[in-house]
Amino acid sequence: MLVMIPKDKEYRLIKIYMYICDMYEQSLKYHCQRYSNNSKPLFSDEEILTIYFFVGHEQKYTLIKDIHNFAKEYLREWFPKLVSYQTFNYRLNR
Repeated sequence: MLVMIPKDKEYRLIKIYMYICDMYEQSLKYHCQRYSNNSKPLFSDEEILTIYFFVGHEQKYTLIKDIHNFAKEYLREWFPKLVSYQTFNYRLNR
């Protein structure tokens, strides 16, 4: 089942993603650099942060479980390689 989000929210999602990508390239990547075989995961840190900030702001969710569930339910088209809740939570807290 395809779930659509309103166009204005789509634009905010894209703006948040672009902003996070810019910040990640400027400074964040030095604080979250990976030193493992999985240094280029299929689901990026930028995507995790985008989901966290977008859903937290737009839906007013504060629990990571609720944020992940919302993304799984409504943002799957935007993030088809969404990781499991356990992985999402671990990487967000890392």
